[in-house]
Amino acid sequence: MKTKSIKYILAAGLLCCGLATTMTSCSDVLDEQPRSQFDPTFFNTKAGIEGGLTSLYAHLRYFYGNGYYLNSVETGTDEYTYAQSADGNFKDADLSGVGQMVATNSIAGSIWGTLFPNINTASGIIENGAEAGIDASLLAEAYFFRGFDYFLLVQTYGGVPLDLGAGELKFNTSTVRTSVRNTVPEVYAAIFSDLEKAVADLPENPRLTGTVTKNVARLYLSKAYLTYAWWLENPNNIPTYPECSRDAGQANSYFQKAYDTAMQAINNPGPYKLQPTFYDVNVATNDRNSEIMLYADHDEDEKYGNGGNGYGWGSGGSPENFAYWMETWNYTEMIAKNDKGENINPIQREAVQALGRPWTRMAPIADNFMEGGVWEDAVKAIDSRYDATFTLRYHTNWQKAGNTSPYVIGANGMHVGPNEVYFSWVPESEDSKINYTGADGKLGFGEMQGRADFVVAVNHISRKKYPINWKIGIYRTDNAGGLGSKVNGGSPRPWNIAKFSEFYLIGAEAAVKLNKNAEARELVNVLRARAGKQTFSQNDNVEVSVDHSAEMLRATPQTITIDYILDERSREFWGEGYRWYDLVRTQKWAERASTYRIAGSGYTDKDLETFKRDIPAGYYLRPIPQGQLDGMQMESEAKKNYQNPAYR
Repeated sequence: MKTKSIKYILAAGLLCCGLATTMTSCSDVLDEQPRSQFDPTFFNTKAGIEGGLTSLYAHLRYFYGNGYYLNSVETGTDEYTYAQSADGNFKDADLSGVGQMVATNSIAGSIWGTLFPNINTASGIIENGAEAGIDASLLAEAYFFRGFDYFLLVQTYGGVPLDLGAGELKFNTSTVRTSVRNTVPEVYAAIFSDLEKAVADLPENPRLTGTVTKNVARLYLSKAYLTYAWWLENPNNIPTYPECSRDAGQANSYFQKAYDTAMQAINNPGPYKLQPTFYDVNVATNDRNSEIMLYADHDEDEKYGNGGNGYGWGSGGSPENFAYWMETWNYTEMIAKNDKGENINPIQREAVQALGRPWTRMAPIADNFMEGGVWEDAVKAIDSRYDATFTLRYHTNWQKAGNTSPYVIGANGMHVGPNEVYFSWVPESEDSKINYTGADGKLGFGEMQGRADFVVAVNHISRKKYPINWKIGIYRTDNAGGLGSKVNGGSPRPWNIAKFSEFYLIGAEAAVKLNKNAEARELVNVLRARAGKQTFSQNDNVEVSVDHSAEMLRATPQTITIDYILDERSREFWGEGYRWYDLVRTQKWAERASTYRIAGSGYTDKDLETFKRDIPAGYYLRPIPQGQLDGMQMESEAKKNYQNPAYR
């Protein structure tokens, strides 16, 4: 059977009207074309509806894979802070006194301007699709994306408008300069209705590779139930806006719905399943695997894969997948002497998953890698997710640039040859064995007896140098044995959005809230047992046969808590864009992220400094973008009241 998939030529649309496209009727390629104005007749034809459906998938690439969106949901959490080369976008998000959260910064507008046009397109499809003869299973894709987008919006901003100018959840064809925000319960009611409709009408199997199914809808429905249950319970009295009452007595019913929906998906997986190892989930050669349920797709064919933008020059803007740049430090600043005493870069910029283009904008917080952290030494020893999350060992690649040097001088005056390890991050427990004096002075590297690679212990992570997030790194098939001619560009890899593994953690979180500890522990242990198995070490680039599953299960605490669930979510989804939403949902953001430690921005800085963040309760909602406020024709008081209170 021929496998069909979606390919896009991306298009841009006006905020007030949305985005639509046309689709060729006899091909497996969805070919987008831009439109900025719509009239109802556009969605009265099968071609118009199909074109609109194509754009629903295309819009994902305007935030997933965008480095500034990733910043907005990772920097300022307990995973990331700003790095040495960070600009104001990243310092603003950190909330540590080096910037500020205001309505004009990129954090405010990270998704607002992208999601509302897409919601309007989905509404146009829903209103007109049945009359145009569109099957209910296709219309269900529009219901899914409208619910999906509103779920992102309500988590980010609180209550948002359901009426874009033509009535609640109605397709709007003209610019409207007024707006009224609905309450959080009203928005969730719309989300539940759309996602429940999607679950009912979507097929078990995708109609094309990458399209949504019943279980994709179940994932977001279960997460929406879970998030709304937390909102109702409101354990830390976090304010909401627009102001409205909430009945904490209803919370358990939604935790139960979240649990039941997650378990229904786990017990009826359809085409989805867990990969054998965590490495298999994230290695680029296995992209679009059975664990990945939804992704913002890209391709090396630049006509389709990046909206016509070349991957080679790297625009640093949507629809490129350039987010991996942000979490990559400038490893190319390493300098070594070769056999002739010449200075060369032993590790050069290369279009491979472990390296890629460095921007040094986001640095992981050192506490995570130390005693008590999610990646403490006891975890590193048995959990394969550590190896399959970070670039910890840096292999030389100068020969791929045509340099024939047989070796460079490494630590202890020893020779390091081609493809051998020149620099490594080592566990905190190794720090006392490292001599940081007299080693590579420029970057503050150290030496360990008998080792040719320079080393730094992870308790000296700094804003200048830190482990790269390997999972989201670039991969190309056209490097032809070299470094890659397009190493400065965006990645042609898909950006993973939804994973089947998350059902286990959604179910476990809901189970904890329902006092079902045994069920929570059983669900968590499914992923932990998988994490103990390893068949390939990406840092050593070698096949292995390791099974620490029994040790992983013994290390699982008898009582599962929300904090432990958050730790597991970090180990599963580190640096992928989940974290801010996780901390806001559970109301743990200030508790877990208000202080952190990291070393400075200098080459040789290695001593940790403690930083404090100001995370007021009002910041659990992001500001409404200033551009939205400026575009509205309303009385000044009404415009002021449209903004979330913490940002007025």
